[in-house]
Amino acid sequence: MGKILHEAVSRGVIGVAMDVLNELKPGLDEKLYERALIIGLRRNGYSVDSQKIYPVFYREELIGELVPDLIVENKVIVDPKVVSTFNETHVSQMVGYLAVTGLELAVLLNFKNAKLEWKRVIRDSVDDPAVPDLHA
Repeated sequence: MGKILHEAVSRGVIGVAMDVLNELKPGLDEKLYERALIIGLRRNGYSVDSQKIYPVFYREELIGELVPDLIVENKVIVDPKVVSTFNETHVSQMVGYLAVTGLELAVLLNFKNAKLEWKRVIRDSVDDPAVPDLHA
């Protein structure tokens, strides 16, 4: 079994999310879970950026801004949700966020039910030496 990307941080995030859900219970507004996650993560020694702004460019021209919910330890995007289940749209959104931020890992958290649901989304590396450069 291979090494899990940013394992300590992602496990810490999931653990804090479980604590938040156990205390607040399921089905509240996403922003309440987000605020509780910030408190829990910081109390556990993690650095957390909330609503950090990233410029988005198209062909070297600024077209707008991207504002992920949380960035933990400058390594992991954390996106709390209250949804029936994760779908392709949620995963695709994280793929886009990873591309813009340059980060490698996003963790989706679902607070809809009594049991926390989470999903790790990893950015495909364009610099992977195992992938041949067909344009060379």
